[in-house]
Amino acid sequence: MSADETGLGATIRSWRNRLSPAAVGLPARHSRRTSGLRREELAELAGLSVDYIVRLEQGRSTTPSAQVAGALARALHLNRAERDHLYQLAGLRAPDDGTITDHIPPGMQRVIQRLGETPVAVFAADWRLLWWNRSWASLLGDPATIPPDDRSLVRARFPVASDRGQLATWPVTERDPQASDRAIVADLRRASARYPNDPRLTRLLRRTTDGNPRFAQLWQEGAVATHSEDRKTVRHPTVGNITVDCDILTDSDTDLKVVVYTAEPGTEDATKLDLTRVTGTIDAPSGSA
Repeated sequence: MSADETGLGATIRSWRNRLSPAAVGLPARHSRRTSGLRREELAELAGLSVDYIVRLEQGRSTTPSAQVAGALARALHLNRAERDHLYQLAGLRAPDDGTITDHIPPGMQRVIQRLGETPVAVFAADWRLLWWNRSWASLLGDPATIPPDDRSLVRARFPVASDRGQLATWPVTERDPQASDRAIVADLRRASARYPNDPRLTRLLRRTTDGNPRFAQLWQEGAVATHSEDRKTVRHPTVGNITVDCDILTDSDTDLKVVVYTAEPGTEDATKLDLTRVTGTIDAPSGSA
């Protein structure tokens, strides 16, 4: 078998062709010439341009960055072995088991896609935002305009002077902001024990401890805990204040965090939450999540 059949471009194409739109939560469309994903659909799921997908598959681009490789692995629902093979074909070192993963396993992807129109997002162990659905963007503002490095709940909650931008959200208030801050810091301390050699987490902790006195104070307290739940009020620019429950489900193997916003059925807040999906996604200003 030739390199043209086993190389990066051919492998991405074969993975794309085996994945149905329904498997990734896309609506079924008539008059499809293939049962797999179209290049346009893969580009949308991975947050890449269609032209770049074409260049990858045609072998005109052979050295994607680790960030792009991770986005493709998530969009293509690759398992860990397949993800590592993608990195190898791209000339990259696959993420070590001892480092924080940005890879969302296929099973988790299927679960979050079955949550329908519920606002949901996935964060890594260091609280970097990895994935969100359209309902999340409609409720909190679209993070797509924010550079990936700035999609950090920690950087949003504990900014430093050198920050260029923050995780995009509408203004949000919590029932107990102090408890929420403590839970985030305590959760990071737990992550630092599990991933002591992760360079991204190390950089985040160093810059935030040095640059944000509030974070430094909470870090010195040494609490260890997990971030679980909270009640928040979102000041949406179109429908007004919406009070929602925020539940956080953490995968014990990867420390990925699935964050879900819901409102009690039959309430005014539930009606407003539905209205945000009608008004659609709007670019959001910087703020805390």
